[in-house]
Amino acid sequence: MIGLLNSLPSVSGKDTNWDSLGPMLGEAFGQTLYMVCVAMLIGGVAGLAIGVLLYTTRDDGVLRNKFVYQVLNVLINFVRPIPFIILVTAIGPLTKNVVGTTIGTEAAVFVMSIAATFAIARLVEQNLMSIDPGVIEAARAMGASPWRIIRTVVVPEALGPLVLGYTFAFIAVVDMSAMAGYIGGGGLGNFAITYGYQAFDWNVTLVTTLVIIFIVQLAQIFGNWLSKKIMRR
Repeated sequence: MIGLLNSLPSVSGKDTNWDSLGPMLGEAFGQTLYMVCVAMLIGGVAGLAIGVLLYTTRDDGVLRNKFVYQVLNVLINFVRPIPFIILVTAIGPLTKNVVGTTIGTEAAVFVMSIAATFAIARLVEQNLMSIDPGVIEAARAMGASPWRIIRTVVVPEALGPLVLGYTFAFIAVVDMSAMAGYIGGGGLGNFAITYGYQAFDWNVTLVTTLVIIFIVQLAQIFGNWLSKKIMRR
């Protein structure tokens, strides 16, 4: 890998010491994958649960509960629009109480997980809204319990669109990870700022950007493929 990096043409008019920066780039890549995967795992599961609860507690839902729906809806509308970098500072006290610190990779993962949870919850609800109500009414008529309707009708019917929604969320979390460097979270964003922007080495900035684009493209291709495969069934 270092040999490949050293063979790249310079765009900044200076030689980049990839012999020392190459291993650091690999470490930053690993940090980004760790933050994104953990945040997606936590946010994906929690967001799915909240999104399904939002959908099922609506006025026409199988678990109709106006109070629960309104509380969740307001909470999502309150948290979701907050820019990530502001959310980091806004929930600093909560992060410190839960993680024990407001800086570092674990603190970044905690904030990313919260942001991902509420973003995914809304995506899940919107995708479930596309389900034909007649399918759910048919399941109700056959005596299916609310839990069985959720498990065997609601989620399977929206699985293809849900995959695309989660792909979108994954890319958004990658974007969040690029800002994790502001709280010492490391990752590719921090690497690009520290050794690229601040060091006036545009070679580092360009290579890091290409790596992030590669991650995003790979995720989008896989998400599109999986969604098409599911919807063909």
